[in-house]
Amino acid sequence: MVSKKAAYYSMVIPALLLFFAFHTFPALQGIYYAFTNWDGYSEGYDFVGFKNFIGLFQDNNVMNSYLFTFKYAIVVTIFINVISLLIALGLNSRIKYRNFFRGVYFLPNVLGVLIVSYIFNYLFSNIVPTWGEKLGIEFLSTNILGNEQWAWIGIVIVAVWQGIAFNTILYLSGLQTIPQDIYEASSLDGAGKWQTFWKITFPMISSFFTINMVLAMKGSLMVFDQIVALTGGGPGRATQSIAYLIYQGGFQGGEFAYQAANAVIYFIVIVVISVVQLKFLQNREMDA
Repeated sequence: MVSKKAAYYSMVIPALLLFFAFHTFPALQGIYYAFTNWDGYSEGYDFVGFKNFIGLFQDNNVMNSYLFTFKYAIVVTIFINVISLLIALGLNSRIKYRNFFRGVYFLPNVLGVLIVSYIFNYLFSNIVPTWGEKLGIEFLSTNILGNEQWAWIGIVIVAVWQGIAFNTILYLSGLQTIPQDIYEASSLDGAGKWQTFWKITFPMISSFFTINMVLAMKGSLMVFDQIVALTGGGPGRATQSIAYLIYQGGFQGGEFAYQAANAVIYFIVIVVISVVQLKFLQNREMDA
């Protein structure tokens, strides 16, 4: 009979090898290439040290991509968490067909990001302008994705619409952990709805708030699929995210090593933001 230890290693070791082969090794290889001038397809390349990293900080295109990504991530993170928390509060109340609505609100999370984005692309390009003309609303009469100033708003709408589904479920699970006795006691003490939410509900789900904020920010910083399906980084470079710039420059523009260096910095930025975010929000949990 196979021992427990042998069974454990027989399952863990193949998984570790596969993870190393398809994740860790390519990542380490990418870090190595960041210190070279390889274009991604030539046989030879030279070691250039920190030249690529220095060049990134002098590249206005890269800096603009970082600014756009940070602006997008902050707006999306705020809207996703505010809207999903409000929806979760509504779904947690005593309403008819509550389970049906829970399933409906979770549906966007099941759909593929690219599929949803292509559908919204069609809506923004054809349906919305038609209705804008009929209603006489000039702002809606043109394709928002073709406007250099407002194209990012269209991407935000798609990301928020799809992102609230997962966060709503997490908030809902947090709300269901709060004992009803606490609400009954606060009601007897004469607490209003806002006081009940701010003094009882929100502190009790603060750990879920932390998780949602970190996940939403991380996902927003890594935005890629929506950019591909909606704008392709345009108009011009107005909606070029960091991830899309790395893909476009590295795999299509012959800048493999240069964008590998960009990816290394990008990874460090995401880790730092996530750690700072976790530390700040966890300290807030303890204060609450």
